[in-house]
Amino acid sequence: MFTGIIETVGEVVAIKNEGTNKHFKIASLISNELKVDQSVSHDGVCLTVVWVGDGFHWVVAIQETLQKSNLDSLSEGDKINIERCMIANGRFDGHIVQGHVDQVGKVKTMEDQNGSWLFTFAYDSSAGNVTVEKGSISVNGVSLTCFNSKDGEFSVAIIPYTFENTGFRNLKVGDNVNLEFDIIGKYVKRLLNK
Repeated sequence: MFTGIIETVGEVVAIKNEGTNKHFKIASLISNELKVDQSVSHDGVCLTVVWVGDGFHWVVAIQETLQKSNLDSLSEGDKINIERCMIANGRFDGHIVQGHVDQVGKVKTMEDQNGSWLFTFAYDSSAGNVTVEKGSISVNGVSLTCFNSKDGEFSVAIIPYTFENTGFRNLKVGDNVNLEFDIIGKYVKRLLNK
């Protein structure tokens, strides 16, 4: 389990294809601290560390993960948000993030508001996912609060610290992002649909 509080931004330094899987070599400030078999969020996707080197680590994404996330479109040089899973006695600073991406969304608009940034994201609502006003959402692994919540669209406000210390500073209109909708909202929706 994660909280959506990003520890560092890593860089994709190599990608290798193996059958329907993709292996990603990631260089980051915390790579040396990782262990093989550890779960780590990469742009909101929980992946298992399979190798650790000097300043880098390797992870593997299988076909199911590649189909449900934007990882299949990653290229060498791309930056990604990285967070280790929450320790049992740690503070719960964000919200419950599982690292299980529900679907890919798109950056619809981004606006510099002279001190913060307003991002609006669009997603295919036919998949059954919903946001609620002032509810939680994970965008590329970052814990955020939704507003202007509509069918297939929502907005978030990004403070300068988050903008400078996550991959948000690299996003452009039209970019694909990983969306994980609030787990509590998903359970409530499922119960109401029964």
